[in-house]
Amino acid sequence: MVSMETAAEHERILREIESTDTNCIGPTLRSVYDGQEHGLFMEKLDVRIRNHDREIEKMCNHHFQGFVDSITELLKVRGEAQKLKSQVTETNRRLQDDGKELISSMEELKQCRVQQRNIATTIDKLTHCLPVLEMYSRLQEQMKAKRYYPALRTLEQLEQKCLPRAGQYRFCSIMAENIPKLRTQIRDTAMSQLRDFLESIRKHSDKIGETAIKQAQLQRSLDSSVSTQPRALIGRRGRKEAAAAAGIAAMDSNGQGGSPMSEQDSGILDVEDDEDDEVPGAQDLVDFSPVYRCLHIYTVLGLRDVFENYYRKQRRKQARLVLQPHSNMHETLEGYRRYFNQIVGFFVVEDHVLHTTQGLVNRAYVEELWEMALSKIVAALRTHSSYCDDPNLVLDLKNLIVLFADTLQGYGFPVTHLFDMLLEMREQYGEILLKRWNLTFRQILDQDNYSPIPVSTEQEFRHYTSQFPLQDPELEKAHDNENKKLPFSEFVPKVYCQLKEFIYACLKYSEDLHLSSTEVDDMIRKSTNLLLTRTLSHCLQYAIKKKNVGLAELVQVIINTTHLEQSCHFLEEFISNITNVPPDTVNATKLYGTSTFKDARHAAEAEIYTSLNAKIDQFLQLADYDWLAAVQGGGALTASDYLIDLIAFLKSTFSVFTNLPGKVAQTACMSACKHISTSLMQLLLDPEVRQISMGALHQLNTDVQECESFARAGPVAGFQGDTLLLAFSDLRQLLELFVQWDWSTYLADYGKPTFLSSMKEMSRKNNVFAQFRKTDRDRQKLIDTVIKQLRNLIAQHHT
Repeated sequence: MVSMETAAEHERILREIESTDTNCIGPTLRSVYDGQEHGLFMEKLDVRIRNHDREIEKMCNHHFQGFVDSITELLKVRGEAQKLKSQVTETNRRLQDDGKELISSMEELKQCRVQQRNIATTIDKLTHCLPVLEMYSRLQEQMKAKRYYPALRTLEQLEQKCLPRAGQYRFCSIMAENIPKLRTQIRDTAMSQLRDFLESIRKHSDKIGETAIKQAQLQRSLDSSVSTQPRALIGRRGRKEAAAAAGIAAMDSNGQGGSPMSEQDSGILDVEDDEDDEVPGAQDLVDFSPVYRCLHIYTVLGLRDVFENYYRKQRRKQARLVLQPHSNMHETLEGYRRYFNQIVGFFVVEDHVLHTTQGLVNRAYVEELWEMALSKIVAALRTHSSYCDDPNLVLDLKNLIVLFADTLQGYGFPVTHLFDMLLEMREQYGEILLKRWNLTFRQILDQDNYSPIPVSTEQEFRHYTSQFPLQDPELEKAHDNENKKLPFSEFVPKVYCQLKEFIYACLKYSEDLHLSSTEVDDMIRKSTNLLLTRTLSHCLQYAIKKKNVGLAELVQVIINTTHLEQSCHFLEEFISNITNVPPDTVNATKLYGTSTFKDARHAAEAEIYTSLNAKIDQFLQLADYDWLAAVQGGGALTASDYLIDLIAFLKSTFSVFTNLPGKVAQTACMSACKHISTSLMQLLLDPEVRQISMGALHQLNTDVQECESFARAGPVAGFQGDTLLLAFSDLRQLLELFVQWDWSTYLADYGKPTFLSSMKEMSRKNNVFAQFRKTDRDRQKLIDTVIKQLRNLIAQHHT
């Protein structure tokens, strides 16, 4: 059983050896050597080999003839093959000889192909690299020329288009590494130029504002001549903005930000003034390319918000500096002008930036900045203008503020608060005018001679009547005669002219304030009323009340104020003519000149009465009566010296009163006579006079007679009959009681209480009868009887 299996296994191995590739026979042979029947297998192998040899021999025997024939044929072919070999060798030799040149040509062609391929590759690479180099070269030129915005555009194209196409080259890597550095350099340089620009316009805002104000002033003069002409200022600004916008568009389209020269400056162009041409605009003075360039650069860099915030922050700081006035600004008009020029220059620049940069600053920002500026401007002007006491400076300041407001209004800024402040300054201006005119009026009053104006020629008369509206037909007819005089003094035409000058000064301030004619008329009338009721009234009171003023001066003051009062309606007409507002307009303010001059005249009249009485008192102080004088034996008594001088003084004084209103002269005369009578009565009843002799009574009676003679002569016209004598009636009656011993008359008229009381006091204090001689003892009884009757009358009167 084992031998059969071994035989079958050997058979299988033999078949496997016959059919298996010799490279894979190793495992099969290994199985033979691993077995125990190695010898038996070798025997089997030998048997199998012999079998195959027999089969091969059979096959060879079967094909032997054919093999022999083939060998025979092969031998024949051999000869031919030798010939063919020789021919082939020869042909090969000749081919090799001929192929050497071809091979050489082919090698050359190969080299040419390689070179051609390299050249094509190089051209392709250069095609991508040359634009990079050209772009970088252009970038270097632009950086050298400081054309930073085009350089930034070139840098963007270089980074996004050219470098990616060029490939990975060392110079490309170097360029790529330099790109961020160049961007930073461009950004920093643009910011540096912007700082220079901001600093430059801060320094030159005065010149910019001055130019803009000149434009507004020129426009206002043009508008006054041609009211229908459109505002050239706004039109000019529109043209400049359009030009600036076109310049920005050109910058965007061609990558040029302006000439290298304009890009190197600090923002202010040198424009020569030409009187024949129009005034250059702010855009003609300022090169805004640094702003546009920096804005575009930061926009391309994606930092527009950073740039906007920086620009607005810096301009706010500059605004605060511009709005801070100098401490001595109020001293000269030039200080105010420089302050306004800087502010106008600042906002003209902002307005131009607003209209040409599309969002760098917006309307809300500019309006907020203007509101802040307006509040500071108004506060500064209120503070500094309060120090001013020169009306001409205030008027010039007002005109400057109006021009300042009109200039900014032309750029669209609201200026209502400025005109409101001008109306506030109107009150201050009025107060300054009142102070100035107060000095003027006082100077006129101090320099006046208080004498009627002599007129000897026609020219002199016309000169004064041109200054003052004199309404006196009789004087006009008589002015050709020599030695004629105008009733008033120099004070009247000078004051009237100054009143008109004051009205003109008020009118000048009201100009260009955009007020209606009615408002201007009302302001002028109110100011004129203040001048009349306060300033002129106080000056007149000062002239009337000052020391050492004479009666002649007071009389002339009354005459002057009378004529000034009559001229008030001419002032009304004068104001109406210059304001074109009829005086009968509803709610129109009326002048208070009539009441002012009436009050001054009444004060002068009262001062005349007071001064006249004071002068009389001075004469009466010279009275030196000897109350114990004896009765003179013979000859007529004469009036006292002091009284003679007093009467002479009164006559000369009342002769001056001829030009006064009759009532004033009569009142002054009556007052003087009453004052004399009262004073003499007080001398008689003076408590210190203990005794009075008949001689003293006779002297006093003589003086009273002199006074009565003066009153009877009529020193002032207008008294009826002996009216003026009534001033001495009480004194006369008292003297008659003793001098004429006219007690019957007194007792018949005992109902007058004044004499009762006078006599009662006299009986107590003064012993007027003490000096009678003893020979007159009989009369003493009569005196006692009179005193008794007087006491009875007093008792009856009281009951």
